[in-house]
Amino acid sequence: MSVIPTRRSVLRGAAVAAAVPLAGGIATGSAFASPSHAHPHKGADLGPNVLVFDPSMGDAAIQAQCDAVFAIQESNQFGDERYALAFMPGTYNVDINVGFYTHVLGLGDSPDDVLINGHVTVDAQWFDGNGTQDFWRAAENLSIAPPDGLERWAVAQAGPMRRVHVKGDMILMPSPPGNGWSSGGFLADSVVDGQVNSGSQQQWLSRNDTFGSWTGANWNMVFVGVQGAPAQSFPTPPMTTVDRTPVVREKPYLTVDRHGDYQVFVPALHRSSTGTTWAHGRTAGHGIALSRFFVAKPGDSVADINRALSRGQHLLFTPGIYNLSSTIRVTRPGTVVLGLGYTTLRSTHGNTLIEVADVSGVTVAGVLVEAASKHTPVLLKVGEGRSRRRHTEDPTVLYDVFARIGGAVAGGAGISLQIDSNDVICDHLWLWRADHGLDGTVGWTVNPADTGIVVNGDHVTAYGLFVEHYQKYEVIWNGEHGRTYFFQNENPYDVPTQSAWVNGSTKGYAAYKVGAHVRDHQAWGLGSYCFFNLNADIYTDATYEVPDTPGVVFTDLMTVCLNGAGGGGMLHCINNSGDPVQNGFAVFNMKSYSNGVAVV
Repeated sequence: MSVIPTRRSVLRGAAVAAAVPLAGGIATGSAFASPSHAHPHKGADLGPNVLVFDPSMGDAAIQAQCDAVFAIQESNQFGDERYALAFMPGTYNVDINVGFYTHVLGLGDSPDDVLINGHVTVDAQWFDGNGTQDFWRAAENLSIAPPDGLERWAVAQAGPMRRVHVKGDMILMPSPPGNGWSSGGFLADSVVDGQVNSGSQQQWLSRNDTFGSWTGANWNMVFVGVQGAPAQSFPTPPMTTVDRTPVVREKPYLTVDRHGDYQVFVPALHRSSTGTTWAHGRTAGHGIALSRFFVAKPGDSVADINRALSRGQHLLFTPGIYNLSSTIRVTRPGTVVLGLGYTTLRSTHGNTLIEVADVSGVTVAGVLVEAASKHTPVLLKVGEGRSRRRHTEDPTVLYDVFARIGGAVAGGAGISLQIDSNDVICDHLWLWRADHGLDGTVGWTVNPADTGIVVNGDHVTAYGLFVEHYQKYEVIWNGEHGRTYFFQNENPYDVPTQSAWVNGSTKGYAAYKVGAHVRDHQAWGLGSYCFFNLNADIYTDATYEVPDTPGVVFTDLMTVCLNGAGGGGMLHCINNSGDPVQNGFAVFNMKSYSNGVAVV
């Protein structure tokens, strides 16, 4: 196991590249690359920031446009530009560097319908090889054949890769090997023919993948329903392996048929699964013609969106920033809400951004919800209070849903995500109170936020729960029969004094709290770090707080201290069990905890 420095160093004040999208083109300094040559959107206007390519354009023209987008987005961590690079079925000899707020997607039925003879790369040279801020970028539904045999995807949070076929090996750290750190990633419904090397990745979740092999581990690597996963061995090495995925529906994706018509394909629910949905042919599910969607663009009114939803239309967000002063209301079963290119919804008047009624089969995918007013009680809500209604056969699913408090704009929030409905599936969430960002957007009283997620519904399942830097309990789970597969957390960095961070007589707040009344809850592969950066001797009494009852079981959990001397630390791993990690780099591992009994 390698000893890795602080997961995220302070953002260096590098200026964001001056780049302005123009009508009909992309400006990058004095060079221009026009998207007007991209494939026409038959029957749909996806806006200027969805660039659709087909092989007839020629590789050189496609490469120029991909490079132009990357020139804008490489270091544009808190900018407003958003892009989707979409590839019609065919073969392309291009290299795609994926910068911030860039979504690369294939438009075929199968990942193998779009072949990139090249790389689809996330690296960290913009940040001196430190990949721990490689946020907000995605790739899906394509195949990658790297000429040198090595695909690099050195992401941190909010960098999902889905439904991808890598025809070679893959490495999850920046170049060259050993040069930089990376932390937190999500890979689903994908095949890597060769070996996956986790490198400096500190935690990682793979779900329903197939690997030739896997090498590497630092703090916790988690595999759920993965063929070719390493055997369960936590903590030496720290591999957490769950053989089958109990219940999941893969993320819907945009496709184009042979007539050039767009649709959104919604995969079917599957249970007790391993490997990908497309291993033996076409993914099971159903398509929805894009003509049945309200295709939204920045500036569209919430009233128009809600009228469309009430008529039974679905909702597709084209890339951009949506400043919303009222709530989008999803009330019909089976509604698909899908964002392209890191659609960002900002709450400007303390309003909830999306409310999903207690109905079955809703999809919310590919959106970044953000506080842009002094206080928003809840950014995104599913359900309408506690309910006895079950949605077992057709659950609502949240995919690649990200929340941000501070960083780009100043704002505050109470709860980022509240789930009241039963049977909801969360498939990759990153809920983030910013620890760094643009001037005037970050500080203990500048971007206040209490809690990342509150789960009140029963039978809720989370795959990939990333929640960081909130000022009170970061996760509160009140529902029964909850299941979490992978948790990554950091305590707030900027606690000014211990007295500012107490819960009654308790120092600090647990990162993950299960309600005292809960009798059934299980979680696998959990990690929480502390880096109190004001050298103010800050402590939290317990990182995980759970009722001592036989049905509440935590498996493979760990704590990490990244402070120097005088910084503070975590005094217990879970409840009153587990050794402290404090005042210097330290890792503590626990194999399991239930009913007051810890196994180390």
